[in-house]
Formats: sequence, C-alpha cells, structure tokens
Amino acid sequence: MELLANPFFQRALAAAAFIGFANGFFSGFVILRRSALSVSALSHTMLPGIALAILATGALTQWNAFAGAMFAALLVGLGSVAVARGNRIEQGTALAVLYTASFAAGVAVLPLLNTRRQLEDWLFGNILAVGNHDLVVSFATGAVVLLSTSLLMRPILLTLFEPNVAAAQGVPVRFVHYLLSGLLVLSLVSSLQAVGCVLSVGLLVAPAATVSLLTDRTSALFWGGGLIGAVGSAGAVVVSSVLGISPGPAIVMLLGLLFVAAYLFSPRYGLLWRKRH
Repeated sequence: MELLANPFFQRALAAAAFIGFANGFFSGFVILRRSALSVSALSHTMLPGIALAILATGALTQWNAFAGAMFAALLVGLGSVAVARGNRIEQGTALAVLYTASFAAGVAVLPLLNTRRQLEDWLFGNILAVGNHDLVVSFATGAVVLLSTSLLMRPILLTLFEPNVAAAQGVPVRFVHYLLSGLLVLSLVSSLQAVGCVLSVGLLVAPAATVSLLTDRTSALFWGGGLIGAVGSAGAVVVSSVLGISPGPAIVMLLGLLFVAAYLFSPRYGLLWRKRH
C-alpha cells in the first residue's frame, strides 16, 4: 500500500496500463496482417534514429529520442511500402534491406556518443522514471492510434481480408496500407519508455496472439488484446517492484507467460486439450 501511494509508482502504473491497452489493441492488426517480423525490424530501427538524434543535438532528451525514433521507423516502414509498390520487390525484402542498413548506421554512430549508458533506458525501458509530461505524450500518442483504428475499423479490415473488394467499394487501399504502417510506428514509439526499442515487439504481438488461442472472434483480438496488454503491463510493474527486477523486461516476460499458458491450457486450441481429446 505504501508503494501504491507513491506518485512515481502511480504514474508508472497509469502509463503501463494505457500503453499496454493501446499496443494490445493494435496487436490485433499485427496478427491479422501476419507482420510480427516486420514489427521486430521496425522496433530495432528506432535505435539508430535515437543515436542519430543524439549525434545531431549533442544530448539525449525525451523529445529528440522520440523524434529520432519516429523519423527512423517512419522512413524505413513507409519506405518499404513505397518500394513494394513497384511489384518487383516484396515489402518484406525491402524492409529487410532498409532495416539492416539503418541499423548498421546506428551501430556505426554509437561509438561517437557520450551518452551510451543513458541509452539503456531507451533500449529496455524505464517506466518508473515517467513524469507528468511523459505521461501526456504517451496518452496522446496512444489516443491517436486508438481513435484512428476504431473509426476506420471497417475499411481497414476489408483491405486486409479483401483488398480487391475494398478497392471496388471505393476504399483507398494504398492509403490504408500507409496508414497502418504509420500507426504501427506510433504504437512502437509510444511504448519506448515502457519496454524500450528492443522489447517493444513483445507488447505489439503477444496480447492478440494470446487471444487468438482462446477465440475465433475477430473483434476479440482487439478488445481482448487491449485488456491483456493493460492488465499484464500494470501487473508486471507491481511484480517487478516486489521482485526487484526491471519493469520493461518484466512486462514482456509476463505477457510471454500468458501466451504460453493459453497455448497449453486453452479450451479451444490448447496443446493439453488437444492431447486429451
């Protein structure tokens, strides 16, 4: 109770719950698009963006870290979509080339920086250090993702499942693909302080993947993923404080444990249920 009364811990819980819900909600689109590997590539792309922002400004602040991460991820993510429009190179191939090239640039820049130790919080997250201003930024970013996907849910799903039908009904299919890539980047950036660059892929894949083992309802992927993301993230912050471990890795580990539990014990697709029947 004394820990819960701490304003720093309260902010961390609020940030973890909201970021977990927003990313868990969007993880439904990641599962439907089968783009988990793309998320992993984009999450690692944020590191060179942060490194180049530090090199350009000479300091590591929240603003240049967010701006650098967003610029690099948008450049690589939207660039891969643009390259794939030519029908000669698949998006996955383009993403692999652009991602590795940008990551190599970030690795080359790292020895030139004087803030390498401070980068650890952005690599693996440090949600306990979230301030009021950080909370506002995370809420605003997550709100944009939630509102955009909720309002445009029907055309997005139609584009994912039946792009030709969507185009025939007047849905701007190309714009929807760019929009999803942009919202994916926003989701990744919003989770920077919670789990960092390296672990952010777990928050954008595990929640909906867990729900997909429990139900076949498409809508449950989004709302169920958001619920698992929120509860799992907030619960992991509490557990990490009790056990004395970092909250970022704790969030991803707890979500991973929930996924394994669903894989083993799900009454619909669980491994133990299948063996029993």
